[in-house]
Amino acid sequence: MSQGPLAGVKVVELAGIGPGPCAGMMLADMGADVTVIERRSPNANSAPTSQQMASHTFYNRGKRSIAVDLKNPEATELVLKLVESSDLLIEGFRPGVMERLGLGPDTCLARNPRLVFGRMTGWGQSGPLAHAAGHDPNYIALSGALWPGGSADRVPSAPLTLVGDVGGGTMILLFGLLSGLIHARQTGEGQVVDTAITDGSAYISSLLRMMHNTGQISDEPGSGWADFGSPWNDTYACSDGGFITVCPLEPQFYAELMARLGLESDPLFADQWDKSKWPEAKMRIAEIFRGKSRDEWCDLLEGTDVCFAPVLNMTESVNHPHNVARETFVTRDGVVQPAPAPRFSRTQPSVGACPVPGQHTDEIVTALGLDPAVLAASGVI
Repeated sequence: MSQGPLAGVKVVELAGIGPGPCAGMMLADMGADVTVIERRSPNANSAPTSQQMASHTFYNRGKRSIAVDLKNPEATELVLKLVESSDLLIEGFRPGVMERLGLGPDTCLARNPRLVFGRMTGWGQSGPLAHAAGHDPNYIALSGALWPGGSADRVPSAPLTLVGDVGGGTMILLFGLLSGLIHARQTGEGQVVDTAITDGSAYISSLLRMMHNTGQISDEPGSGWADFGSPWNDTYACSDGGFITVCPLEPQFYAELMARLGLESDPLFADQWDKSKWPEAKMRIAEIFRGKSRDEWCDLLEGTDVCFAPVLNMTESVNHPHNVARETFVTRDGVVQPAPAPRFSRTQPSVGACPVPGQHTDEIVTALGLDPAVLAASGVI
């Protein structure tokens, strides 16, 4: 039995893409019993192998998988039986789909009043855009979260999925699910958690919003230190084509960077906050960093208080000594993937195997007191 901090929590996840499956993975990593309901494949021979699952969908690690034809009316009752004994439900369909399947919140909560029904969409369950298609960049553009990613010389951008799908989606969904779980255990009352990536990405942009309110970020791109207007907060190219980052915001850290770059007596850098000198200073800093390779800058600056790090690619990040020491990445079934986070002093998260779709169907159905052969004959599983 799992010893993770969420051991004993039961989750039903309707298979989808992106934020929902990621939330299910994180719950499973922490010890929750997550059952993912996959679409039943009419051709069993076309099902992916366990190795393919591990390579392409490690978001399903540690979950149990049941394959069901949700368009079959009899499948509704099977899912509702799972709901009866579950604490949390995760679904990421467009608004109205679960209702049309006979699995909407009213129906599920009638079966299990303690259920926390988690809904994951881009625009939310209501509002004029609720039924429109969209993806991560669209959601964070609308919420304002994308804007600070630009500057005077670059269009607003952000790494795909991090700010929207995972930050504003997965993490806010998890926050809502676990908040709802605590409430349900205290009161016996379940509820619906309407998670919209637009709402969530706005919420996690709170610090940026406060910086905007105090004038550290403005609506003019590149005019503040936080949106890359300053010479001391940016990503710079090195002589070997690599990149490094610096961000010594505090004066003592700024002074150390200047000293290590030999600029402590240069009047151009005397006043960290003199915006009139920022454009020229940025060009000088860029020239300096282009004078050495990334590894040479690491030798000089990494581990100091200048607020520095090299920009590593996906392969390099796995092998960096700091990540190796903290076991930030793990290899399971030959596939490198991020390890569960955060760390706990008493309960140990774990990385489970990735199931083949439908791998646990008979086991799950039997545990519900149903006959797999009968359900298979009717096309439910």
